[in-house]
Amino acid sequence: MTLVNTNKPQNIARISGLLYLLLIPLGIFGILYVPNILVVPGDTVATIAKINDNNMLFRLSIVNALIAQLVNIFLVLTLYKLLKPVNRNYAVLMVIFSLLAVPIAMLNELNYCAILILTKTELLAGNGSEQYIVLIQLFLDLHESGVIIAQIFWGLWLLPMGRLIIDSGFLPKTIGLMMVIAGLGYIVDVFNWLVFPELKFGFSEFTFIGEIVLPLWLLIKGVNLQHWRRSNPT
Repeated sequence: MTLVNTNKPQNIARISGLLYLLLIPLGIFGILYVPNILVVPGDTVATIAKINDNNMLFRLSIVNALIAQLVNIFLVLTLYKLLKPVNRNYAVLMVIFSLLAVPIAMLNELNYCAILILTKTELLAGNGSEQYIVLIQLFLDLHESGVIIAQIFWGLWLLPMGRLIIDSGFLPKTIGLMMVIAGLGYIVDVFNWLVFPELKFGFSEFTFIGEIVLPLWLLIKGVNLQHWRRSNPT
């Protein structure tokens, strides 16, 4: 069974665009909104208090992260169907890089699950030991590090995708270039985090535009059917 009929490239394009757009609110909620609401920089005790007061929001952030990874799986498989006719090797590489990020991001949520377990246990015990506070901060830091590690592949999968779009003829070359730039932005941020941890500047905050333009283009304009069929004569 296939996800979509490869003889209907516009359907493939629009499904891809819809799935990609779905990642935007999921990413904003999980990566930006929840940490800004719950995490108090430099104050673990205040962060713990906020997690306790907003327990359901914290749980929803875990659910949100898992859903986002499921969406990622269907997205890359759909994009594979769309872009495979251009270059099968690059398309396979795109899928591999994207799918490698999925188990990393999913398993990373175990750090948040550990915080939930610790929080429940400590509340029942009725105290707030120093060891408990240190453990909570450890799992918060590990979660942040896990996101950064997954970001390596969130950047890498955009590079072959961008090349495929540039070579395709049925999608604008400019969008392909924007996807390459977006991928490089993620990778540079990971490098900075590892080598220059004091540098708080995030390049990906300014290079992500292609990840908005591409899904909108796919959803609204689709692909140039004549060029797509030329690259996919079967």
